[in-house]
Amino acid sequence: MTKTVLYARVSTADQTLDHQKAQAEAAGFKVDEVVADHGVSGLSTRLKEREQGRRLFDILRRGDVLVVRWLDRLGRNYEDVKGTVEDLMRRGVIVRTVINGMTFDGATTDPMQKAVTNALLGFMAAMGEAQAEATKAAQKAGIAHARETDPNSYKGRKPSFTRDQVGIVRNMLARGDGVSLISETTGLTRQTVYRIKGDPAGAEATLATWGL
Repeated sequence: MTKTVLYARVSTADQTLDHQKAQAEAAGFKVDEVVADHGVSGLSTRLKEREQGRRLFDILRRGDVLVVRWLDRLGRNYEDVKGTVEDLMRRGVIVRTVINGMTFDGATTDPMQKAVTNALLGFMAAMGEAQAEATKAAQKAGIAHARETDPNSYKGRKPSFTRDQVGIVRNMLARGDGVSLISETTGLTRQTVYRIKGDPAGAEATLATWGL
């Protein structure tokens, strides 16, 4: 017997489990089971690295439906999400989203649904590659800047952000998230987020200078 499972990632105060479940039910989903990870950042942790994310792959069977608020619940970035969705479809699991009512079903014979699925997965692959290239370019610029700087010279103020936080900011900006949400998710001030947004290479350079 097939079942419908809601996966919720609860990482901030406004992402409560009850709220995500209520949204799914309001969208017409009859949820048989809820699986939730609490206090986990989806931008730094792969789904299979999360405790309850791993459980999903244990309980989902062919024909089951996995419901998520949106695809960002399933991965750290576009490339990660694409791989996760494709893995689930290969297992025969149907992935459906509350927002926009998208369906990802590897067994579908509907040509329109196939075309939409392929287009979205292709878009996610392209965005994932672009994110990776942008990150590498920024890191390269930061390292080059640090090498040109006298290590004994004044380094300036120690950065108020970590390399992981810079990566999260860049991923969220690429995804189109607003500065306020990024600030809440990372714990950085809005001013710091704006500074990283305006000069990502400079942020990488600062981290490299401090050996962080």
